[in-house]
Amino acid sequence: MKVSPSQSFQIIYTLFEHQYLGYLFESFVIQLDSEGRLTFSHQNISAKNAKEFDKGLDENDYELIKLMDSMQPDVVAKKYDRKKSKPDDFFLKCFDEQIGDQHAQQEIKNYVERRRAKIMPLMHGKRLFEMGNDGEPAWKEIEVLNEKASVLFHFRRNEENTHYFPTIKYNDEKIEFQYKGAYILCNDPAYIVIENKLYSFQKNVDANKIKPFLNKKFIAIPRKIEDNYYNKFVAPLVASFDVYAKGFDIKTETAEIKPMLYFSELASNGNAMELFDSNGNRAVDSESKILFELKFNYGNHHYSAEHLKEVSVHVEKEDDQYTFHRIKRNLDKEKKFVSFLGETGLLLKHARSTMETAKAFSWIQNTKKLLEDSGITLKQNGKGEKKYFLGKSEMTVQIKENIDWFDVHAVIKFGEFEIPFHIIRNYILKKKHEIELPNGEIAVIPEEWFTQYSELMAFADVGEEESLQLQKHHISLVKDLDESNLAHLQLTNKLERLRDFDAIEDYELPVGFKGELRAYQRAGFNWMRFLNEYRLGGCLADDMGLGKTVQTLALLQSVHQGNDNGTSLLVMPTSLIYNWEKEAEKFTPELKILNYTGVKRVKDPKRFATYDLVITSYGLIRQDIDLLADFHFNYIILDESQVIKNPDSIISKCVRDLNSSYKLILTGTPIENTTMDLWSQMTFLNPGLLGGKSFFRNQFQLPIEKKNDEEKTKKLYTIIKPFLLRRHKSQVATDLPEKIENVRYCTMSEAQEEAYEKVKSAYRDKIMEEIEAGGIGKSQFMILQGLTKLRQIANHPSLADEDYKEDSGKLEDISYMLENAINKNHKILVFSQFVKHLKIVSKYLEEHNIKYSYLDGSTKDRQKEVENFQNDERIKVFLISLKAGGLGLNLTEAEYVFLLDPWWNPAIEAQAIDRAHRIGQKNKVFTYRFITKNTVEEKILQLQQSKQKLADDLITTEESFVKTLTKADIAGLLD
Repeated sequence: MKVSPSQSFQIIYTLFEHQYLGYLFESFVIQLDSEGRLTFSHQNISAKNAKEFDKGLDENDYELIKLMDSMQPDVVAKKYDRKKSKPDDFFLKCFDEQIGDQHAQQEIKNYVERRRAKIMPLMHGKRLFEMGNDGEPAWKEIEVLNEKASVLFHFRRNEENTHYFPTIKYNDEKIEFQYKGAYILCNDPAYIVIENKLYSFQKNVDANKIKPFLNKKFIAIPRKIEDNYYNKFVAPLVASFDVYAKGFDIKTETAEIKPMLYFSELASNGNAMELFDSNGNRAVDSESKILFELKFNYGNHHYSAEHLKEVSVHVEKEDDQYTFHRIKRNLDKEKKFVSFLGETGLLLKHARSTMETAKAFSWIQNTKKLLEDSGITLKQNGKGEKKYFLGKSEMTVQIKENIDWFDVHAVIKFGEFEIPFHIIRNYILKKKHEIELPNGEIAVIPEEWFTQYSELMAFADVGEEESLQLQKHHISLVKDLDESNLAHLQLTNKLERLRDFDAIEDYELPVGFKGELRAYQRAGFNWMRFLNEYRLGGCLADDMGLGKTVQTLALLQSVHQGNDNGTSLLVMPTSLIYNWEKEAEKFTPELKILNYTGVKRVKDPKRFATYDLVITSYGLIRQDIDLLADFHFNYIILDESQVIKNPDSIISKCVRDLNSSYKLILTGTPIENTTMDLWSQMTFLNPGLLGGKSFFRNQFQLPIEKKNDEEKTKKLYTIIKPFLLRRHKSQVATDLPEKIENVRYCTMSEAQEEAYEKVKSAYRDKIMEEIEAGGIGKSQFMILQGLTKLRQIANHPSLADEDYKEDSGKLEDISYMLENAINKNHKILVFSQFVKHLKIVSKYLEEHNIKYSYLDGSTKDRQKEVENFQNDERIKVFLISLKAGGLGLNLTEAEYVFLLDPWWNPAIEAQAIDRAHRIGQKNKVFTYRFITKNTVEEKILQLQQSKQKLADDLITTEESFVKTLTKADIAGLLD
């Protein structure tokens, strides 16, 4: 029967009992008569049509309607019946006593009960009815009482048993509920209907404590099970509710709270192995942990902080008498203690927390005084095999200058015990955290000692009387320790100058130097002279094009002018020999130079002594190392020193075998792939500066590259800072013309796009399958192969498929831009990493009678190609392979640089651009990167930015690109 929302109506709620789901509710609107009374016109409403009756509903009504909808049998059946059968059929089968699904039954009951628990509090102020057998919604009204009733639990102990029963009071009047047809509507919290009245209870009584007595006077607990019953059932009742007892005592007590923080060694799992060092001492497992547990003591009673209760009950039995001790706890204080521990870094979960052993004892050392002041007692659990030392740990370090090194002395104390410095050093180097004290206690070496002093321990050598010695090239490490108040430092005036290496004096330029140095170049010359004075090696790492060659020649002229200082050796890639000779001829004509190259070179080291400078290549160092290693040079200078970036390569080992008084390296990219590149070059310069290779890998490379550890990056920079000078072009912008960089987006031709999509689909499936099977590490070859092929097709499909005869969108754009620049009389450098791509462009130039220079790895006379481009006005284009032409070229006649394909490493591209944008260039330099849209090229451009994360402070470019790719990155590239 329809109800008109335009006339007076009333919303009511009706309950009915379902055979399987228990008591359910429905919502109805009932039309009112002129007297405001309920009529027989009614209508069931749901969330779908409730808006029609909005004027008669409030927020609680809308929530009640939604909850009641969600517990209807058809809704419940739909939620739990995967076969989607009829609701009656589903419930009949699910709740069948023989074949029913008990797990599903419990899930369904819990689902409905949760909704009842939400409905009941919202029912206050609403009209509630029982539904009639004929479906009449307003058959019998139930009064919803606003005040809450109380429950008193009675226990009467006699010689045979204990009687247990509850009584209910409402407004101080006892309510008779037994044998009254009462029924439970909701279990937790309890809601009960007694004689058409709905009662709720104080203290959130669980209805299961009342339900047994609806049709029973009491429950008898036999003596033989009373002990268990008292502890497990009666004690929680005594803690939470009002209890009247006869036959045993209930005592309410108060006591001062005493927080106890216990710690113990966490037992390792069965798979863990006990580790021992070479002397048989137990080594701390790096995974060993300490367990902290917080408890609260109230008098003689102890309670875990896991259960924060206002009252805890302790059952005591003496002879045959029971006493229930009700301990009133101070919850506010307990919560404050938990919060306080969280603020100190000990985050408790279920009153417990675990930490790695070293961190745990660092935390103890740092917070012990705070714990004591706050009233928290720290105590080791007596169950552990070890007795840990909890006293004060301190290390006092003193560093004194000796003739050629620093003497390092330290006093280490754990309480009253002093431990020799060399012993602690060994523990720190081996990353062992526990040491046994003379009294048998185990002291845990503070975690911060490993962080603060690990480099000092690693770099130092054992001297006399078990003291340590540190080489003077570790001055910046010493300075850092001093400034951080981690060591006391004593220096002479001379070393004070080295300590404050930022303030370098101005040295006179040598008379024989024929040129002028710009301000920043003069600073570079001063820095190299300064290091020379202290017999220290240095790395000049200025950006490409800022004049590392001229600064170095000024140093060599200064060193060799009018002095018999021996002979210096200058090593470089073969392609740079001619350039150095020309520059030396121009700036230092007085230097006597031997070009030690070619098959006709005289292999007699005695000849070297008659020259100021010997110039040779890395290749000849490898060939003639036995001969060269016998000669003592004044300076050994490595140009493009990244050649020795791999410390295990033959050339790296060979240059380390050379002998000299001084060393200098020149490079624009000291780090091309990893920080190990830096270790190799710095170890050549100042052996021992960065420790051994394995130490450097663990201490710096892995934390910096894998974890982006800024502290380690900062520490590494601190150590190398005195020996590395790098100026960026942005710092000397006034000396260089403007550089304008552009990205030219190209659209693939139709045939090119078809070729690209075909290869992309094939490789994507192969690569993702291989990653799933073996991980990214084992898939790198396949990844690189696939990405390379896609990059080739993005340039011109014929690079990947010789049978391809169609066009390329990028070639069309390149040819258009080339013609444009040539017609305006500009010179252009064209770089590609693919020699085949250069050949395609050269074919186009030849077809259009455009003269060009060409350089790749097979070019015999590099200098001739350079001079032709620089000096011949008819030659407007220089085609250069990225790998062969990235170093040693001065191409200042070019105003345009075309990068035909993006390279993984942006620094390689920067080197190419710097062939034109360098000292001597007077025009603006325009750079164009040609990027094919909707290809891997466009995504490489984005990844270049996100992957260039290895700190700029370490003058790096980026890590080896492919190694940094994640599965998501690869999926994105191939999307």
